[in-house]
Amino acid sequence: MDDSMLAKVGKNLSEAMTILGDGERDLQARTERQHLGRTSIPGPLQGDGQDVATILNLVNNLIHEEGEKEDKLSQHRMQNLGEQGYMALLGHSLAAFVSVLDIVRLRKLSTRILSDTTLWLCRLFRYENGSAYFHEDDRDGLVKVCRLVINARYEEYASEGYAVLSYKQPVVYQSASGRPGLGQHLCSQLGLPLSSLCTVPCNTIFGSQHQMDIALLDKLIREDIEAGKLPLLLIANAGTPWAGHTDKLGRLKNLCDQYGIWLHVEGVNLATLALDQVPSATMAANKSDSMTLTPCQWLGLPSKTAVTLYRQEDPALSLAAGLTSSQPVVKLRALPVWLSLQHLGHNGIVHKIRYATELSQHLLRKLKTLASIKTSMEDELSSPVVLFKFSQEVNSTPNGHSVEGYSPGEKELLDSINRWLGEQLLQQVPISGVDVVELGDEGTYVSFSPLQTAAVLGTQQEDIECLVGKLSELVPLVSSTISLRLNFREETQRHSPMLMYIEELSWPGLGAVRYEPQAEGMDESKKMQELEKINTELLKKLQDLDTDIVFSNGPEFGKEKDCIFVGMVGEDINVEELVDIIAALGRDIEDSEKLLENMTEVVRKGIIEAELQLLKANEEKLMEEGMMRQLPLVGSMLNWFAPVQSSVKGRTFNLAAGSLDSTEMTYSTKVQTGKPSLQDPANSSLKKLPGQRLFQRSGAGLDSFSETNSIEQAKKTTREGSTTPSLIINQPLSPPASEENSHTASYVAPDLSVQVQTQVETDVISDKKHSEDQDGSERDIGVSARF
Repeated sequence: MDDSMLAKVGKNLSEAMTILGDGERDLQARTERQHLGRTSIPGPLQGDGQDVATILNLVNNLIHEEGEKEDKLSQHRMQNLGEQGYMALLGHSLAAFVSVLDIVRLRKLSTRILSDTTLWLCRLFRYENGSAYFHEDDRDGLVKVCRLVINARYEEYASEGYAVLSYKQPVVYQSASGRPGLGQHLCSQLGLPLSSLCTVPCNTIFGSQHQMDIALLDKLIREDIEAGKLPLLLIANAGTPWAGHTDKLGRLKNLCDQYGIWLHVEGVNLATLALDQVPSATMAANKSDSMTLTPCQWLGLPSKTAVTLYRQEDPALSLAAGLTSSQPVVKLRALPVWLSLQHLGHNGIVHKIRYATELSQHLLRKLKTLASIKTSMEDELSSPVVLFKFSQEVNSTPNGHSVEGYSPGEKELLDSINRWLGEQLLQQVPISGVDVVELGDEGTYVSFSPLQTAAVLGTQQEDIECLVGKLSELVPLVSSTISLRLNFREETQRHSPMLMYIEELSWPGLGAVRYEPQAEGMDESKKMQELEKINTELLKKLQDLDTDIVFSNGPEFGKEKDCIFVGMVGEDINVEELVDIIAALGRDIEDSEKLLENMTEVVRKGIIEAELQLLKANEEKLMEEGMMRQLPLVGSMLNWFAPVQSSVKGRTFNLAAGSLDSTEMTYSTKVQTGKPSLQDPANSSLKKLPGQRLFQRSGAGLDSFSETNSIEQAKKTTREGSTTPSLIINQPLSPPASEENSHTASYVAPDLSVQVQTQVETDVISDKKHSEDQDGSERDIGVSARF
């Protein structure tokens, strides 16, 4: 192996990263590659093979191909690769490259890399006389350590196996605020029953609620010893997963030494051991028997390699537990870390960790200037994890409105609002890396842990400024929404039983409402179908409005269905107008549904009544003309010399009024007349002054207009040319005087009202031959309606 081969490995890696990087930047080419990837994968293996560039392009397609349900937020969390990232990737390539060396050279090289990396990490994180185990799964180190302790405490374990555990059941202790599922994973990997896992509660009166209760732990250990069990291992936290709190490691170490228990520590706060000034609570971690570090995450390296540092003098026990290996290839797991640590150097590593802690302090100072924002940190001077949430006391809202009505569910409401707040901040400032955490009785918080995200995402102080700016914009919106919730409930109840207020405290918005159909005598199944249909149509109408308010059908897995959920609103929103519009649109939809359902019956009855009136008119005409005109020949001669004007007139059926009228005026003016329709209340309310947003209170944001109610202003406008739907029934008497067979009446629905687009056409032709008057004459009754 010569230098040219190593140079070629670096060159190929550089070219591969360039191809993948170009695919990230070229959006149009990425779209084309996505289409290509979807059509070619999966597919048969090509016989002749492909070159490196084609394969890398294919890999790029698979990386950037969007899944059907891909989370868009994850696209913004792409790792920020730099020079140190390139070194880590080069380490993975070199590990595979040097594995083909002869066994002697490979063993010498791998041993040197492992020993160097172990020494650097132990000195960097103040862990003297330690050994290192490198692993991909950050839980695997704890599994190997626990197996080491079992081999050390059960002398016959190597020969008899799990049978020796039945004499004295081992017990592993973990904190209630520890990593979820860690203890269960440990038991499953070691074949231990879940009864071997003991969860220690946290403090309830004194100290942090996220720290292990040491007095209770001491009691549990004594009870297990009296029961014939063997206390084996204690898992402590130097930075809990959600709150970032550190257990009292010094006292825990003394307790473990007293009972002969192995102390294992993990957590994000272990990174601060590399700083010049280390918090006293974290400094005690260097006295533990083992601890798991995630330096690749803290330094922003594109690698999942974790390191478990431990102290064990017997190498045979370490080999039996799997912490060491005789295979040189296993030792090459440290190569990416070895290269990255050399590239950054001691000062570079300390700078990255210090910068992450400075970001936390910078955010904390900014948050203290915001009203209604509550922060929670274990130590405001040194904790690298910042927790904050929106917290507003009862009766302290800016507009003077009371939220006292929500006191029983105030915590649930604030939790849902803080959950929404965290999601909005993550969506608008994804590079900040904030997350939403649930802390039990303390409620929902937004967490900022830069040691876990800043190096990966490349978070800067400018991003913190942007995060605080977005938060300052969202806080007034949340405050006004909370203050108007009670008003929204009262206005909705004012429209009862048409509108029903839905108490949904888990919804982070103004509230939820359901339109109830005012139908009587309808069975339950049909009523539910009608309710779903009307509320679905109502939601579509509200979503089409030109407003900043978000209307939705609520949470995906919510309890309430067929509801209108109103999102966050500003303080200038007119809640009364908002509820009025919802009620008006719902009523308009319901009336239109009823009109469609009853149209067939209305038209049928109208035709029957029209036929009766026309039959009566024919009888009156017969009496008026006399018997002579009904004779075949005589009647024709009389009609020729002395024509008689018919008195039979057509009929028009007004669908809106349900009445029959004469068509004499229609034929004389050649247009159909109709009574002007009333102004649609929903449409009238939606007409705003120029420059005024929908649902905005009059005068809000307007300098050139007087404070005149927008609803009353809009009602002064009348619709022109609006006609009511009608049926025209016409009976022509003779060819010379024939009129149009059908006339069309159109119903112009107001804006935002339901437009009836169904066309009903009914032709009823009645052939009545009168042998005494006209030979072969026909009287047609034509009915046509379009509305």
